[in-house]
This record gives sequence, structure tokens and C-alpha cells, in this order.
Amino acid sequence: MTRGLMIAAPRSGSGKTTLTLGLLRAFRRRSVAAVGLKSGPDYIDPAFHAAASGCEGVNLDSWAMAPELMAALVAEATAGRALALCEASMGLFDGVPAPPGRSGASADVAAALGLPVLLVVDVSGQAQSAAAVVKGCAAYDGRLRIAGVVINRVGSERHRRLVTDAIEALGIPVVGSLPRDDKIALPERHLGLVQATETEALDARLEAIADFVEGRLDCGRVLALAGDLKLLGPSGRSAALRPPGQRIALSRDEAFSFIYPHLVRGWRRAGAEIVAFSPLADEPPPPDCDACWLPGGYPELHAGRLAAARRFMQGLRRFAETKSVHGECGGYMALGQNLVDASGAAHQMAGLLSVRTSFARRSMTLGYREAKLAADCALGGAGTVLRGHEFHYATIADAGSDEPFAFVADAYGGPPRPAGSRRGLVTGSFFHAIAEA
Repeated sequence: MTRGLMIAAPRSGSGKTTLTLGLLRAFRRRSVAAVGLKSGPDYIDPAFHAAASGCEGVNLDSWAMAPELMAALVAEATAGRALALCEASMGLFDGVPAPPGRSGASADVAAALGLPVLLVVDVSGQAQSAAAVVKGCAAYDGRLRIAGVVINRVGSERHRRLVTDAIEALGIPVVGSLPRDDKIALPERHLGLVQATETEALDARLEAIADFVEGRLDCGRVLALAGDLKLLGPSGRSAALRPPGQRIALSRDEAFSFIYPHLVRGWRRAGAEIVAFSPLADEPPPPDCDACWLPGGYPELHAGRLAAARRFMQGLRRFAETKSVHGECGGYMALGQNLVDASGAAHQMAGLLSVRTSFARRSMTLGYREAKLAADCALGGAGTVLRGHEFHYATIADAGSDEPFAFVADAYGGPPRPAGSRRGLVTGSFFHAIAEA
């Protein structure tokens, strides 16, 4: 039986990722077979979880995923593992208006899986008041149990005692305290942490984080707080999204890496073959594939190299003459006419769609989306409804004249709007698909 904990916080920026990575590596050192799970839409944290634990995890999303799909993904990811640590997103209860259990809040995932919560509280600028925050979190949702607390950014031994005594008076144990230490911080960029594959000396950094956490937490007590994972049994649903082809050319490099592992695994289970290629290495999509998928990533950081990758661009254009090509977010930008980088320089892209995008004129777009496909394409038939999200700083400088890829609505009841682009066998948008609705 796998045991598990939800590592959550009252708000973003409290130290959830540092604690999760430190615990995953610490338990790996102790020969505890642990796996990291991530609540909510996030491409970057799961790769760090995998590096820390040595085991690939999965994203779980109570808004985008049907409960039976989420249960199947958990069962697959935790098979043979003794411990699952699920890192929450944002604040524990932060979600969108939705039916009970489907808000996208990490609290929904914890409740569905029966996970006790290890709450990380940033206590900088407060002492006993931190206990009021913990008490509020413990009382807010009757489905959850706050099993323990880790206090973070502790200023002194006196500060630690004041906070710890106040919280433990509630009957909730404080299992560790972490001082502020900027030396263990992981490098960041505009969409969050620098990707795991790009982080210099990643293993040494993870070891340092584990040393930091293990020296200030009682890992035995943390393990004892974990509860038996509640699994609902097999659902029979093998894929979150239909495979776009039987043999899929998938771009994978530092410019295009944002694709959810559960999608790729689901495509493989459905019988599809995945063939990776690198646009930055000037590799075209293999011509013996029958579909090409350009995921999101950071094309804006590599726009000059992409524009100069003639074999890739020419091969992509030839591929699109007879076979489906789809681009998500960064992939969408690469399929357009041009991409303006942060300095204002315009770089010619594939020209398979008429959109023009800009990273010089930035605006953050973030949130859940429901997309209804406007026509038959690689992602499904016309009218297929997908759930996913957007998260980007790039903007559309010129939408062009293509037909829309889908009609997209947010999670707050706004009317669906045409979004993305479709021309011939090529589609793209800023929308990242997570699962069919």
C-alpha cells in the first residue's frame, strides 16, 4: 500500500517546492521508494521531482481531469512506490468556481486521494499569528486533515519557539523549521524555475537542498504523518487525449519541452509511437511519421537559432503539405509568420500560420480554459471539448487571417471566443491541452 502526503501552503511562494524536493531526495537516500506528484497545471516542477526521486511522477488536476482519469493516473504513478508526496499549487484552497471536488484546488486532490496535509507556513514578519493561519486552514474544509506543519523563513531561535509553541497548542505538530537561505534557491525565469534539464549542477543542488531540509526536519515524523492513499481502482480510460497520429514526431529540446508526461504515456498505451526530434539541432520532423506535435517551451529565448534552422523549417513545411501539424503555445509561435524577441528583433518562423507573435510586448495570460474544436484536426473531431490552460507572456501582434482552431472559454463563465489558428492540416493556439472533458 502506498502512503502519501499533500505538501501545501496558505499561499504561493511559501517554500513548497524546496521542501518537496528536499524530502524526495532525503527519502531516496534512506531507500524509501518515493514519487512526486504535482497538483495543478505545471510543466516544470514534475521534472525536478523526477530528478530528486529517480522516478517520474504525474500531474493531477481536479478541474481538467475527470475523477476516473485522475484515479487511473495516480494508480499508475504510485505502483510499487512506498510514498507519494504531492506538491500543491498556489494556496491550498485556491481554485475556480466549479461543482464540488472539481475546482482545481489542491484541496480537492487531497480530499479525493485521502492525503493528510503537511502545511508549509512562511512565518517571516509574524510569530503567534502564524497559529491563527494554521487554525484557519485546519477548520476551513472538513474533508481535510492538517497532519503537521513546517515553518519556513524562521529568523531566530526565539522566533522559532514562539511560532512552534503557538501552533502546537492547537494540537498540530511542528515537524521542522527552516531558516531563510538564498544559497539553495533554484534559478528562475519568466515562466517559473529554469527547467531541470537546463539547471547547472542539478544533482549537487538537489543534494544541498536535501542536506538543508534533512538537517532541520524529522523525516521519520514526516513519514509517520503520511496516510494510506485512497485509490478508486482501474477506470479503463487509457488516454487523456486521443493520439494525433500512429507515429508522432514530437519536438523535444530547450525550446520545446512543455508536454505533460501523462499525455505521452497515454498515447503510447493507445498504440502510438513517439519519435523525438530537435528543432534547435536543425532536425526536421521525420518524414515517416504521420503527425507532428510542437509543444510549448521557450522559443522566444532561441528565436534566432530557430529562424536559422533551415533543415528544420523546410522539413516542417514539407511535412505539413500532407500530414497534421499542431503547435501549443511556444509551438504555435514557431508555426506563425514571425516572432519578435525581447529586444524587439523580428525572426522569421515557419509561416504555416498567419499569426505574428511578440515577446517584446509582454502581458501575462494565465488560467484554465475549455476549448471546443472548430473543425476536425489532430486533436479530435469538430465539437470535441478539451480542458486545459494558458500560461504565457507573449502576445499576438497580428492574429492574421486563418480560421480559428477552437472556441475557448475561461472557467469563470465568460462566453466562448475564437482562438488560435487553423490552415490546411496545421493548427495551433496558446491553449495547452490536459484532457478531454
